[in-house]
Amino acid sequence: MGVMQRIKKPTTRRGKKVLLSKEPQFIEGPKQCIFIQGRKPSERARKVLKDIYDLKKPDAAYLNRKNDFVPFEDATLIEKLCYKKEAALFGVSSHSKKRPHNIILGRTFNYGVLDMIELGAEKFKSMSEFHNMKVLAGLKPCLLFNGPSWELNHDLKRLKSLFIDFFHREKVETIRLQGLEHAFSFTATDDGNIYVRSYRILLKKSGQRTPRIELEEIGPSIDFKLRRTRLASDDLLKEACRVPRELKPITKKNISRDAFGSKMGRIHMGKQDIQRLQTRKMKGLKRTAEEKKEMLLKKKKAKKEAKAQAQ
Repeated sequence: MGVMQRIKKPTTRRGKKVLLSKEPQFIEGPKQCIFIQGRKPSERARKVLKDIYDLKKPDAAYLNRKNDFVPFEDATLIEKLCYKKEAALFGVSSHSKKRPHNIILGRTFNYGVLDMIELGAEKFKSMSEFHNMKVLAGLKPCLLFNGPSWELNHDLKRLKSLFIDFFHREKVETIRLQGLEHAFSFTATDDGNIYVRSYRILLKKSGQRTPRIELEEIGPSIDFKLRRTRLASDDLLKEACRVPRELKPITKKNISRDAFGSKMGRIHMGKQDIQRLQTRKMKGLKRTAEEKKEMLLKKKKAKKEAKAQAQ
């Protein structure tokens, strides 16, 4: 006889609050990320992952323990750690003779691996090698994708979406010019090279209202080479990107705009009695005493005629 699995309901208010926080939300905050050490990571791969972690903070966790596993062969460890840490993104560093200085970036959906992309760090210059002022942790960066390959190549198009997920933070409605302090530049070539550069945005005096913009490289500077990919199917990706019904904009009927941008609407109203329509009250439109007497006499006369006809 099989063992019946029971659903244990929370009995305390704190337990209910924990379960509600784990449920899907209509408006999600910044995605959490975990960075894991894989099989025998090299010093360069470890530093690359550490710099990405520094840029992702405070929405990230760095695990120092080395794990003897290959994500493309068995991803159960990643799924287990993502479930434990409530993380939707992950990064793994490893090193081998066939794939030196290896970096694997990926994301999960419903605690299962959705996408995994393997990159090789051919050249690297860490943030500590740039001796200048850095940006504060937790800033929302400006992402720049250079080159037509981001839209023409299917793998690079999915990698672009992955980079946006990694460095996307709170959703903002308006942008303040002084709030733009950090910029990321991703340049893709036709042969699969990706050049990642990080800049600090400086606002200089220009003698006008709009300041002069200068970029100062603060690191890291990474030259990636695209290697293996394991991408989700179109149906699974569509399910992962589905927008809840509550967040979809409600279409308003009978509303249009003219050539000048003015909003025009059509209103449906019932039949109105113009005789009983209340207009603006003013002394000049008031009835005199004689007019009121005539109205009373007409009403009395109409009542008498109605009684005579009824008899």
